[in-house]
Order: sequence, then structure tokens, then C-alpha cells
Amino acid sequence: MNAISKAQEKAEPIEIEQERAGPVTLPQPVQPRPKKKRNLLRLTLMLVVPLALVAGGAWWWVTGGRYQETDDAYLQQPKVSIASQIAGRVVESSVADNMRVTAGTVLFKVDPEPYRIALAQAEASLEGARLQVEQLRAAYSQAGAQERDAQSEVAYLETQLKRQQDLSKKGVASQSALDEAERNLQKAKESLSASRQAVASALAALGGNPEIETDKHPTVLAALAARDKAAYELQQTSVKAPADGIISQASDFRSGQFVGVGTPLFTLVETQSSWVEANFKETQLTHMKPGQKAEIVFDTYPDRPIEATVEDISAGTGAEFSLLPAQNATGNWVKVTQRIPVRLKLHVDDVDLPLRTGMSAVVTVDTEVAHGIPGLTTAHATE
Repeated sequence: MNAISKAQEKAEPIEIEQERAGPVTLPQPVQPRPKKKRNLLRLTLMLVVPLALVAGGAWWWVTGGRYQETDDAYLQQPKVSIASQIAGRVVESSVADNMRVTAGTVLFKVDPEPYRIALAQAEASLEGARLQVEQLRAAYSQAGAQERDAQSEVAYLETQLKRQQDLSKKGVASQSALDEAERNLQKAKESLSASRQAVASALAALGGNPEIETDKHPTVLAALAARDKAAYELQQTSVKAPADGIISQASDFRSGQFVGVGTPLFTLVETQSSWVEANFKETQLTHMKPGQKAEIVFDTYPDRPIEATVEDISAGTGAEFSLLPAQNATGNWVKVTQRIPVRLKLHVDDVDLPLRTGMSAVVTVDTEVAHGIPGLTTAHATE
């Protein structure tokens, strides 16, 4: 009895634990999938995957080679070095770094007083030249009058000499009177010759035309040119912006400094004329030509693509126009794919973004040629 009671006592805790744990669930046997469903899934995968690969390959073949892209592209804008055409001290300056200006805006002024004085001197010289021409015209008239008087004197003395010769033949006039008449005639002829030379000289001084206009005389023309030069230099004391743009590198420019002729002072970046220079690999230019459409995306504005057109292609690679072109005459030569600059014209009417020269961009050109087939498009390939 004691053994039986002990066995019951040990079994009771096991039953209590089972009641607390709840009913025991046995794992259900796995039901095998139907054979038809597995075959259908396998068949679907076998068809879809190859078709997707074929479609992807067809798309790559259609578009491959048609669109040429490069990220080695930069925005270019004309940069003009502003310099003074005259020497002098700057008396007024309205220049500041990164300042926007329009064409015709006065940037700075050079002291105009020396050039006003030079203009006054040139105008005085011009009036003196005009007066000199009038004097030459009067001298020509006087030389002409003297020539006419000398001709009359020669004619009179020739008559006198003839009379003396007739009287001498008749024995009435003496030999001394005849000799004096011949001498007077010879002197008159010499005077006539001198008068004619004076007329020629006066005529030459008038440019060969005694009726020449005063302002067309060479002396007056030279004075006019000097006056115009002085007026031009006075006008150049005000240096103006040649185009719309942004002033750059002008932090050291101040009023009071002395400027020389042609010395660069600062730079004007023209904003009205912009283009992109893209450096394509030589292998990408097989079917590229001017007039093709392109798309430009600046790194600054990645969500604003800009339409463009291929304007021209450089005549040589960048290495050819470098300061020290590469020489490949050695035996250790390694072929390197060269890059050729391509200029693209932006459609300015569509650009409303602030562009800065030197900005990086990604350029994509549509060559309209895919795998050597001109005009091949997705629609053509599908057909």
C-alpha cells in the first residue's frame, strides 16, 4: 500500500502541470502542393525571365550609341578685361566686386582736365591751319600778279630793244644805248622766271588746286585729325561697360590710383552670352555633328534640364592646343583616349536660372544614330 500511494503522489503533480499548460496540440502533417500549380509557376518563371532579358537587351540595342553623355562639361561666358585707353589718375569709381552692370554704365572716370587742355590746344592749332591756308591763297594771288607785271615788263623792254636796234642800224643810236636795252630785257626775263617759280611754289602749297576748300587742305586735315584725337581721348576719360555682365576681380580698384594705357584693371563677365564646352571622348564623336539636339543638366540645378544645340566641334583635341603638347615618339608610348571640346549653344529664352561661368554640367547629345543606323528609334526597332 505504501508503494502504491507513493506512485500516486508522484503522478498527481504531472497531471496538474498538464492541466495548467492546456491541451497539447500535435503537429499536422504537411499537405503536398498540387503538381499542376508547381508546373505553372515554373513555366511562368521560365517564360518571364527570358522575355525580360530579351526586352532589356532590345532596349539597350535600340538606344545604345544614340545618346552620348559626358560629365566633363563646363559653362563658359565671355570675360572682358577692362582697361583704360588713356593714362591718368582715377577721380571717380563706381566699381565693386560682383556688381551687376548694363552696357553703357560708367565704371570709372580718369582726370579729364589734361585732356580738355589738349583739346583746346588742338582746336587752336586747327584755326591756325585754316588761317595759314588763307595766307597761302593770298600769296598765290600775289605771285600771279607779280608774274603778270614781269610779263608786261618783258614785252615793253622787247619793244624798246627793237627800237634801239633800228636806230642803231640807221646810225642814230649809240652802241651803249643798245647794250643797255639788251641788258634791261635780260633782267626782266630773269624777273619773269622768278615770278613763275613763285607762282608754282604757291600753287604747290595749295595742293595743286588754287580753288581748294580750306578744310580739305592737307594742313587743315592734319589739324582736324589732331583735334578729333584730342576729343576722343577726352571722351575716353569716362570708361563704360561694353556689355551687360558682372564685375569681377575689382576688390583692389580704388579712386585715386594711377592707371596706364592698356593695363588690365578688373574683369567683366558677360551674362548675355553663355555656352557650354563639353569634352567628349574621341570615340563618342563618330556620329556627332553641329545642329544636333542636346540636354544639359547643371550640378547646381539637377532638377532643371536645359535644352541646347551642338554649335560646333573643335578642330583638335585639348592636348593639341596645350602649352606643351605631348610627344609620342618614344618607345614607351601608351595609347590614351583623347577628348575633343564640343561647343553647345543654350536656348537662352528658356533659361531663367542664374548661371555662373565655370559651373559643372552633364551633357547628353542625341546623335539620332543607334548602332550605326541613322534615325533608328524605339518605334522603328519595334516594327
